[in-house]
Amino acid sequence: MCSYNKGRGHIDMIYADNAATTKMSKTAIDTMVALMNEEWGNPSSLYSRGQKAKEALETARETVAGLIGAQPNEILFTSGGSEADNQVIRSAAELGKKKGKMHIISTAFEHHAVLHTLAKLEKEGFDVTLLDVHEDGLVVPSEVEDAIRDDTCLVTIMFANNEIGTIQPIREIGAICREKGVLFHTDAVQAIGHVPVNVVDDNIDFLSASAHKFHGPKGVGFLYAKKGIRLTNLIEGGAQERGKRAGTENVPGIVAAAAAMKEACESMDEHAKHLVAARDKIIAGLEEIPHSALNGDPIRRLPSNVNFCFEGIEGESLLLLLDQKGIQASSGSACTSGSLDPSHVLLAIGRIHDVAHGSLRLSIGEDITDAEVDEIIEAVKDVVAYLRGFSPIWRDLMAGKKEFIL
Repeated sequence: MCSYNKGRGHIDMIYADNAATTKMSKTAIDTMVALMNEEWGNPSSLYSRGQKAKEALETARETVAGLIGAQPNEILFTSGGSEADNQVIRSAAELGKKKGKMHIISTAFEHHAVLHTLAKLEKEGFDVTLLDVHEDGLVVPSEVEDAIRDDTCLVTIMFANNEIGTIQPIREIGAICREKGVLFHTDAVQAIGHVPVNVVDDNIDFLSASAHKFHGPKGVGFLYAKKGIRLTNLIEGGAQERGKRAGTENVPGIVAAAAAMKEACESMDEHAKHLVAARDKIIAGLEEIPHSALNGDPIRRLPSNVNFCFEGIEGESLLLLLDQKGIQASSGSACTSGSLDPSHVLLAIGRIHDVAHGSLRLSIGEDITDAEVDEIIEAVKDVVAYLRGFSPIWRDLMAGKKEFIL
């Protein structure tokens, strides 16, 4: 039986779940507080306090637009990536329906904000094709091209996957869509602030983003819609956001999001170099665990992402014991209605249920140290060995009653 050392407890926790959310940067916090204290007026008001708030709002719009190669009037502020995904897909579907085009192409491992919206559209008569992403977690551009039909109105493929971190060939896919005259949307929630994104160079018509993924506040996001493409409203009411998103804008949150995005983009190269080195060291360390496997392409992935499956254990127990050791991470599994369901992302890349249950996602931050990298590796090794010592599945595997998959 393996011994188990709880470790550092809850003091000086190592946070390795930045794909779920990031800590707000000091720049974002200071900016937000300043706006809440000073420019708290309603930007729709005509008097000076309101106009100062409006000026701050539009400056933020210019900042966000410039960082992705867009024009300010192509940026619409939302409550986050999920709202942006919904509005973009609904808008493209409505435009397509008017032209008799009711076919949409996506992938099997998109965020649920996309998949659930597509499922609703299917009930409304749309035909949805979900492409395979293959074992390496990458979409093949030629397969996108082959799937496009005369009645295709939209291709929606995420820029970088939120679980396994694989970065898709967005520029190539966008070029195919542009050539075929099909609108192209990318959910760039995990990409913005972490890898270069340029809507012109990448041939993107629609893009979704969320501030809390790049050290901005929660509840703030934006969508990019190429000039000339009409958006369908999700929220009716006032004339805010050019009449496309009613409700008084969250000016402090929006300005803080722009400040965080600017800071993230300006230090992207420096952070990426540090993160890739830490990421690759963790991957090499975890690959030493017998019957484990990295999920997704080892190179075409976010600088911060490490995602592994460990045969013979369950992800939920792994997370709880890592938390006791002072490491906060996540699993590819989601607890739903009291049962642990395997990640749809891992199933999409071909992991079977038993293996997908034993998954771990580590999404490290820019401030991670070499000592913390070593601590993560040793903690995961310790916990996996400990859990396997109690696992009846592992005993059957070791006894030859079942065959190893990994």
